[in-house]
Amino acid sequence: MNTNFFSNIFFLLLLIALPETTFSQSANFTIQDVKFESQGITLAGSVLMPEKAFAAAVIVHGSDPVKREMEFAKRLAKEGIAVLTYDKRGVGESGGVYVGPTVGTNNIDTTNLNLLAQDANSAVKTFQSYLKNKKIPIGLVGFSQAGWIIPIAANKNPKIDFMVLFSCPTITTLEQLRFQFYTNGNINFWENHTESDAREHTKNDPDKYQFVATDPKVSLNALSIPGLWLFGEKDIQIPVKLCIEQLNTLKAQGKPFEYTLFSNLGHNTVSDSDTTPFDISIQWIKQKTFNKKNSKASN
Repeated sequence: MNTNFFSNIFFLLLLIALPETTFSQSANFTIQDVKFESQGITLAGSVLMPEKAFAAAVIVHGSDPVKREMEFAKRLAKEGIAVLTYDKRGVGESGGVYVGPTVGTNNIDTTNLNLLAQDANSAVKTFQSYLKNKKIPIGLVGFSQAGWIIPIAANKNPKIDFMVLFSCPTITTLEQLRFQFYTNGNINFWENHTESDAREHTKNDPDKYQFVATDPKVSLNALSIPGLWLFGEKDIQIPVKLCIEQLNTLKAQGKPFEYTLFSNLGHNTVSDSDTTPFDISIQWIKQKTFNKKNSKASN
């Protein structure tokens, strides 16, 4: 039975059940360039502000040397979500040094991930000064490597209300690295390998990567904010089913975490060619915002 189908229907029905006037899609938004300080350097970004924002989000990067994610930010702003997106440290107009792939670390060492989490929290602090409605829910939305960064940031920042993670790992950095090197960029990997093969290699491959692993479950265990993960079953960057297994364990412990699996997608679950993951993320944010607003009103 296709659980993905029922998950999608659940989100669609949930959105239909909400009052139509509560969240209005708006193509009108302003864009303002901003600069802010983080750990001794200046980061540069942009704030996109819809006329009537129902939520706000800071975009957290993946591992690549990427500038601010303007196209994705515009997609969010058109849906009524205020956005702050910034050039990654050492990239574009941002100061600092971009830590790229190096032998044995692949820029996922603990020091770098914590530094990037501090950048995200500095962005949240800056963003709040631009929001007219100071009570508006604010979250972190990110891709890939952000699966380690966002939980660290959220665990240190009580101002963060939700998190949305596209193709983000819930396993350790060491396990992810083992899997990535095992698949070796082979787009046909899953045609020639089984889940059992991949899992065995990911869990038990002899350690030849010399760095201290980061385990996102440490931060996730301490969080009580809702989170949504969106996975592609054909992913060759992260072992999706192992990540889902970890999420199911956390859910069984009462964590407000959800996920959706897309059988036809790979690591890029936020592409323009298939808008379903993006649409579901918007519906989910609206639902969580609606629930949060009602909770505050009843207290």
